[in-house]
Amino acid sequence: MKHTFEQRIFYADTDSYGVVWHGSYLRLMEMGRVYWTEAVGFNLIDLKENHDVVIPVAGVNIKYKMSAKVDDVVIVETELASYNGLTAVFRQIIRNKESGRIYTDAKVTIVAVSNSGKLYRKMPEMLDKVFKKELECLQPV
Repeated sequence: MKHTFEQRIFYADTDSYGVVWHGSYLRLMEMGRVYWTEAVGFNLIDLKENHDVVIPVAGVNIKYKMSAKVDDVVIVETELASYNGLTAVFRQIIRNKESGRIYTDAKVTIVAVSNSGKLYRKMPEMLDKVFKKELECLQPV
């Protein structure tokens, strides 16, 4: 499943050059992963408080292709790219709504840890099932 949402770029997202500060793209990607997680039936607060599961970012590989500016409307696309039982990798693209041109193309790796920060050596079962199901949907028939 690919989740998309649109977001207007605000002045607070930009740097002194008037373009989106590189870290602001990471915030948009975080929003995309939260929305994706909710779309597949999980609430991150519920996972933390009731299941002792937090899913932090373990790595980011991002390609900056062009700069967004104030008042641009961007589309943030998020989909599961791969899953190996321990880590899940999301592909996230941020593009201009009007032109379709890509601002960033990223792969974001997440893991599961307990509230105390202990790494789960395999993804908790409830997430494992969802990630496997999503991967099946991506496989060509």
